[in-house]
Amino acid sequence: MLYGVSPVIEAIRSGRRPIDRILLAAGAQPARLRELVELAQQRRIPCLQRDRRELDERAGGANHQGVIALLRPEKGRTESGYVGEDTILDALGPTPLLVLLDGIEDPQNLGAILRTCEGAGVEGVFLPAYRAAGLTETVAKTSAGAIEHLRIAQVPNLVPLIATLQERGFWVVAVEGGSPTLYTQFDLRGSIAIVLGSEGKGVRRLVRERCDAVISIPMHGALNSLNVSVAAGIVLFEALRQRASTSPE
Repeated sequence: MLYGVSPVIEAIRSGRRPIDRILLAAGAQPARLRELVELAQQRRIPCLQRDRRELDERAGGANHQGVIALLRPEKGRTESGYVGEDTILDALGPTPLLVLLDGIEDPQNLGAILRTCEGAGVEGVFLPAYRAAGLTETVAKTSAGAIEHLRIAQVPNLVPLIATLQERGFWVVAVEGGSPTLYTQFDLRGSIAIVLGSEGKGVRRLVRERCDAVISIPMHGALNSLNVSVAAGIVLFEALRQRASTSPE
């Protein structure tokens, strides 16, 4: 199930996960849904009107905006939307950018990070299977449909994954406050995997120790840290800036 206007539109556009049908709340604003309905008609996806109370029950009281899509997973994806680790690693380009999330627990933060990853051209995101938020409907909605365009894998442990990436020539870089190496001083071109830690504890010690480098974002106010989704945007778009330039700064 996927709900919200933008997430459902992106699911239709991406075409990755087949949509069985779309439920529209009776009396929903037609102007707001026009693009969605037109896209659905082009893809021959049935749109069915239902009492708003039915949608409320399906969405568990969340703000579905009068739209719920009932999905089937794409080939190679689980019902929750994950792909296998090898699915990501076998499809990488010549200088891939990956993101490893070490225990992000807030679904809103996870959704915001995934939206940023999609905008920055990240080729794969890895989440731990335990003590972390997963790909829920809330995450899908917060990401504004970005999860339909990203490859996201769930792994039992990030430490073996880091070793695998290093064997493949990746530099694995953790983002943590207090590091003397600023994010603008580090060469983020080439094959890079960015590691971001949880909201309260940051990157776990065992994960941080396996990384090749630790970089930080300088803080000049009274607070000593940023929301992890903001930090993700700063570092990922610095990587994008560097990759667009001809030489590191």
